[in-house]
Amino acid sequence: MNIDRCGIILNVCNFDECVHFYKSLFGLKEMFSKTEGNFKLTCLEFGGAYLMLENQGMASDSEKSVAQNPTILRFNVKNLEGTYRKILTYDNEATLINNDWGNIVRCIDPDGNPISVRASSGFLDV
Repeated sequence: MNIDRCGIILNVCNFDECVHFYKSLFGLKEMFSKTEGNFKLTCLEFGGAYLMLENQGMASDSEKSVAQNPTILRFNVKNLEGTYRKILTYDNEATLINNDWGNIVRCIDPDGNPISVRASSGFLDV
């Protein structure tokens, strides 16, 4: 098998808010959008892959459980502390977690989908 590209399809309820969240907070560039009747999708660059947001998902006011969403999106960044401060403007309940294996920020998107942001170096960059 020769895979040209891979991606993730994330079904969301708050479609416009989620598209804005991923584009503005993480700087994901839009590849294309499509609307057919009540169906909407927006495809965003996600490193060497893509993140396709499609409507018709379910939202939660808090972080979705593993049963509701068994996937966590992971972003690696060079400046975790600076990214944490920026994330707090989108999710004021985001948490900075220090682990033996590295540091992460845990936050959610407007639908309650869990996101983990990790320091690329494994340490806090100040």
